[in-house]
This record gives sequence, structure tokens and C-alpha cells, in this order.
Amino acid sequence: MTPPLKGIRVIDWTHVLAGPACAYYLGQLGAEVIKVEHPERGDAMRHRGGSDPERASVGMSTAFLTQGAGKRYLALDLEHPEGRDVFTRLLGTADVLVENHRPSTLERLNLTERHTQAINPRLIHCAMTGYGRNTPMADAPAYDVNIQAISGLMALTGTQESGPIRTGAPIIDYATGLAGALGIMSALMTRNHTGTGGFVDVSMLETAFALMSSTITDFRLTGNEPQPRGNAANSRSPSAGTFPCREGHISLGVNEAAQFDALAVAIGRADWLGNAQFASSEARTKNRAVLGQELSAVLLTKSACEWEEILLGAGVPCARLRSLAEALDLPAASGRQFERRGPAGYPGLPFTLKTAFDNTPPRAIGADTRVVLESLGLDHTKINSLSAKGIVGPAA
Repeated sequence: MTPPLKGIRVIDWTHVLAGPACAYYLGQLGAEVIKVEHPERGDAMRHRGGSDPERASVGMSTAFLTQGAGKRYLALDLEHPEGRDVFTRLLGTADVLVENHRPSTLERLNLTERHTQAINPRLIHCAMTGYGRNTPMADAPAYDVNIQAISGLMALTGTQESGPIRTGAPIIDYATGLAGALGIMSALMTRNHTGTGGFVDVSMLETAFALMSSTITDFRLTGNEPQPRGNAANSRSPSAGTFPCREGHISLGVNEAAQFDALAVAIGRADWLGNAQFASSEARTKNRAVLGQELSAVLLTKSACEWEEILLGAGVPCARLRSLAEALDLPAASGRQFERRGPAGYPGLPFTLKTAFDNTPPRAIGADTRVVLESLGLDHTKINSLSAKGIVGPAA
């Protein structure tokens, strides 16, 4: 199958997680991705993130590796006028620029969307920031943990006793990367009709809001301030949520009448179906405390493994709480090879698409500098001069 983004050149001028992930996803769809880094520092994520200090010490932290494959690596100092000249030439050959710098930085370097559109009218400029443009917070720095805190997401996670808790993984970063890729794909489709490029303004805060869409709608329509509810299900059904078992925990997604009927029969409590306290959804909601106590007592009689087999066999939506290692061993994960779906065997997009992409593993800072510069028409004398000045390198 021809990759959907075959022939599209993406300039990845990003750092940390969200921006590099966005470019990485585009690469999986067939785009040529050129990652631009400072010759000395590179992407700071090369040296932090993950639990392997040895890899981090050589600029290949596990956090960097995750979205570093399938890219060419250009080392270029954009603070130097000659470096910006090279970058301008590169933008002239590109279809997409992905960057996650503060607007003040772009203004200083003459690389705002106003400048890039003048350089290349067909360019799609995707700017990824904490709070989006045209807001008093447009220039404020932000990381995943900051957005989880400011968006209200962290206040919803945990319990009244535990207080606010960050999610266990940087979900805002990766969701923002996916949002950016969707925005870029949309802009490319528009360019097919208009012939001109565009500006994609991606906000991490709005990405967090998008992940809380139904919660926001409920709050706006009812005025009810959402509260942390621990492991209770978002549906608020008294027979949904995560419950302790004799060993482990089981998550139940019992929201519909037919599902409750199947649950009652499967756990040996068919008598509930004739009990006025539990006979209807309204009754179960009214008597949620009593139902919760009785359900919890039954679930404590067997292990979560046993209940999962019994309940799935009865068609009851459920899942045993698993560790990451256990989850990755599930047939639904290992059989579909999610971990090896991306280039060089790293995690990929959450859907399958039979297409080929650049399978180059993550590389050192500037590993492809000379090749990229030669493709722009720079001769050896010019490249060597830039290298001697420290404007490009270190592999030039």
C-alpha cells in the first residue's frame, strides 16, 4: 500500500515528547521527517526520561528513543544567521513544519507563522504550545504535569482522601502529539483544494479539555462541580467500577439492564433480579450503597482471574487489573504487535495500516547533517565552513 504521506517532507523542530511524537506519527504515515537539533545540546529529552541512566548518559534515553526512529538528524544552530539561512532553505523544500517553541522565541528568530508562510506559501506550520496563541498565557512554558494540574484533570484523579494525583503516564503529551498530527493531516487536505499552506495552532490545555469532553459538558449544563471519585466508573452506575477480589481487582463496566442481569446470574445472585431494591436502574441508583456492599462481598469470594473468566464467559464487560508487563502480554497487544508497530520496533499508532515507512533507528545528533545539506544544494566547501564555525555538526 502506498503510504498516505509519501512525498511529504516534515521538518521536526521540536523537543521533549509532544512535538517529537507528532512528527514521529507523521513518519509512520510515510512522511520524510528531518529532525533539527542544536549541534551541542540536541533535544534535552535525549538525556532525561526513563529509568535507564546509561542510555541517557549517551543521549539515547528511553523517552527519546520512543519517538526518535524513522527520522533524519540535522544538527543546526538557528541562533546564528547562517544557520537560519540554512533553515530557511530547508523550509523552502518542506511541506510541514512542526515546532513547539514559545512565540517570543519565534519572533526573535523571525520564524513565526508569518515569517514561514512568506518563506514557503505552501508550508503547513504546526505550532504546539501549552496554551495556544492569542491568549495572555501564549508565551508561558508548560509540561505535561503542568497541564494536568491547570486543566482540572489532576483534581479529578484520586479520591477525597488521597488528594489530586497525576496520571501514571504523560498522556497529555502523547494526546497532543496525536492532535497535532490530526490537525496537520486536515491542513494538508485543505491544501489539496486551495494550493496554499496554513497554520495549525495546537494547545496542550485544549487537548486536556478534549480528553474531558463529557465531563465539561455535564458541568456546563448542570453547574455540578465534578469531584474525584477514585475507581468509580464515569457512568456512575453502582455496578460499574473497580472492586477488590480475594486476589487482585476486577473492573466492571455494567451499565445496561441486560448487563446487570447477566452479572447477577454469573455471580450467583439471580435473586437480585426479583428484589425491588435492585430490579430497575432507578432502584439500583437509589440503593447504590446496599448494592455496592453486597456486590463487593460476592467479589471477595474469588480471585480476579476467576471472576474475569466467569464474567467474560457470561458476556459481562469486565477486566482484571493488570500490570503493564501483563497488559503487554495480552493477545490483544502481542498479537497485533503494537510495541513493534512503529519504525525500528518502537510503539506505533493505535491503528493498523499496511504501509511501509522509514525503519531507521534513532540516531545521534547530526547523524544525517551532510546528507541533508547536500540535498539542499550546499557544496562541500560551504558545509565545511559551516561546520568549522560550529553552525552545523557534529557529524558534518
